[in-house]
Amino acid sequence: MSTAAGGAAGAGGPAGAVTGVLLSGIVGSTAYGLAHAGSDTDRLGVFAAPTSAFHGLHRPAESHVTTDPDTTYHEAAKWCRLALGCNPTASELVWLPGELYEVRTALGDDLIALRGRFLSARRVRDAYLGYAGQQFRRLRERGGGPSSGGAAPPGGSPASGRAAKHARHLVRLLEQGTRLHLTGRLEIRLEDPGRVREDGERIAADPDLGLEFLSRAEEVFDRPGVLPPAPDEPAVEAWLQRVRAAHWDGPPAGCS
Repeated sequence: MSTAAGGAAGAGGPAGAVTGVLLSGIVGSTAYGLAHAGSDTDRLGVFAAPTSAFHGLHRPAESHVTTDPDTTYHEAAKWCRLALGCNPTASELVWLPGELYEVRTALGDDLIALRGRFLSARRVRDAYLGYAGQQFRRLRERGGGPSSGGAAPPGGSPASGRAAKHARHLVRLLEQGTRLHLTGRLEIRLEDPGRVREDGERIAADPDLGLEFLSRAEEVFDRPGVLPPAPDEPAVEAWLQRVRAAHWDGPPAGCS
């Protein structure tokens, strides 16, 4: 699906209520190659609020989130702030395989072209290790093992429920983060999803194994990588100003 740059395009389909969508696509387990028959389809997008909306008493909503279906749309400025912090969930939008995009505009393509400018070594390390650590803590809180709760995917083992989901995310985040550190590219589609599932089940059954994965990732992050020490904020600012200019809709009727 494609729309013209600067238009007030609706997202269509599950995000029909969101206008000014610049870029959106399918993310999550489908994008990683970890989806099974019972998996949800997650969507993520960036939209531009009308520029005039920023000049009134109340600022426009920065995010639109629904759970049926699972969709998250961030306003352009908020998405940029998240991406400058190397937020793993937000960042994946601009690294998707081409076939997973559902809306692409010219400004959205410009954002994809800028994706490397959002990256910085310290923020990538902090974000990916931080999010993986959250998954480890959730796993520990659940206690792991076959009684950890959550439905197993079809054909899965007892450890393939919610605990294994946290464990898979831990493995995925560390794999993606260390590769990003070493190569400067965020690989969304996992090279070996089967291995990630197997590692997740092992960690779910014995959460302390997660510490080994975290420790090995820290060792990789301690080695020199290819990322710059700081993101290119002027380039991001220039893109955002183009978005604001393209979505200027003039003063409300009756104003002079």
